Amino acid sequence: MDLDLGGRHALVCGASEGIGRAAAIELAALGASVTVLSRRADALRDVVAALATGDGREHAFVVADSDDTEGLGRAVASVAARRRVEILVNNTGGPPGGPVADAPLDAFNAAFRRHLLANQALLQAVLPGMRAARWGRVVNVVSTSVREPIAGLGVSNTVRGAVASWAKTLSRELAPDGITVNNVLPGFTETGRIRQIIGDRAKKEGRGEDDIRREMEAAIPARRFATPDETGGVIAFLCSPAAGYVNGVSLAVDGGRMVSI
Repeated sequence: MDLDLGGRHALVCGASEGIGRAAAIELAALGASVTVLSRRADALRDVVAALATGDGREHAFVVADSDDTEGLGRAVASVAARRRVEILVNNTGGPPGGPVADAPLDAFNAAFRRHLLANQALLQAVLPGMRAARWGRVVNVVSTSVREPIAGLGVSNTVRGAVASWAKTLSRELAPDGITVNNVLPGFTETGRIRQIIGDRAKKEGRGEDDIRREMEAAIPARRFATPDETGGVIAFLCSPAAGYVNGVSLAVDGGRMVSI
């Protein structure tokens, strides 16, 4: 199986922790040069220090905010101008929870900007290089909610579905250029996001966080949450040559939690 990413340059967003950090580590392990992006320079320095090196590879970081669409696009265009980006991993934190019927319009605007508009700005910044190379990988870290909405995450469910449709459309448009576009749908994963969800639910229901966690784990056939590296490994595979004919899919990494096929 050809998993070699030697000579490729990957940009991984939301890479200061969790799934983004794990994806950066896995891509570097497959031989890619990796640029990591988030708002936190100190955390990014630690991530770069943890990435595998060799063969003259150098890793880097760029500080940018997905809420600032124009600034994000400029920052990534500058990265791409220095070295072509052939792998783009779109990843950012999810919107606050709550019922969709109660969500203010500003919550939808903020989520749409942070996810869909940010993804579009990132794509347009790196796409000329991918097209020139006739090779590219775009992987979007989304959510299982694109297939089965998650109770209490109304705004997230809505925006994640939009991102999935955006990605599917792109996969058909960009395939003739040798570029694949896929989504990874993480289930419950040991990250800050899941701790936030558990904490919010515990406060709302007046229950202990341990009880909420056990209840969530019981709904998963694997009876546990995923580790970030398990999802990061799937992302890295989709970026590899071996996955060159995998295009336009939404791949769940959820321990079998979803009941749909």
